Amino acid sequence: MQNELLMIASIFVFFGGLVAFFRFFGKQGIFAWTVIATIAANIEVLILVHAFGLDTTLGNVIFASSFLATDMMSEIFGKKEASRCVKIGILANVTFILISQSWFLYIPAAGDTMAEPIRTVFSNTPRVMLASLFAYAICEMFDVWAYHAWWKWTEKKFKDKKGYLWVRNNGSTLVSQLMNVLVFNLLAFAGVFPWDTIGEILVFGYGIFVITTLMDTPFVYLARRISEKHPELLKD
Repeated sequence: MQNELLMIASIFVFFGGLVAFFRFFGKQGIFAWTVIATIAANIEVLILVHAFGLDTTLGNVIFASSFLATDMMSEIFGKKEASRCVKIGILANVTFILISQSWFLYIPAAGDTMAEPIRTVFSNTPRVMLASLFAYAICEMFDVWAYHAWWKWTEKKFKDKKGYLWVRNNGSTLVSQLMNVLVFNLLAFAGVFPWDTIGEILVFGYGIFVITTLMDTPFVYLARRISEKHPELLKD
């Protein structure tokens, strides 16, 4: 049960960490977390683990926190800043691809012991990172659009601008995560893992995203409450 317990605990650690970044650093904290989450998720996803009876890659939970980041940004700072958050995540991905691949241009010293293990880990990075970059860009931009589309609809229907946060949060992210799990895993792992393993990754991955999406809603409410109690966080 070690893997299962770690995954459950990571939801609270990562989502709580994002809210803490916002509490201490405001908007800049959300931007910083987005960079951390997008890069860390693309490294974690190279690790295949067995949990809840299925094989799955790591990185699902911390990547889900990037969707929480854009939803928090949409809710508190608006669509423009949420879109900016996505662009920062894209740029972080591109920058890391370039930096990680530049390491292989150097000739290791005779006594080096780390170049080969690092090469083994990051030799797959371009495909995984490019797949993640494409999926992230498409799905996160859709998520921002859908969040505000749901918001506009509930405000018009129920005449309540502040209410129904849970509708816009879950309504946008559940669809966005389905798009993400399909696009990323097919681009990243087709031909790498057997198709039955990829099928398990798709099923388990979206199952994790459904759970994390439902569980991240209280954190959006918490972040909005923090912004109301600490208006100084809304300043640039």
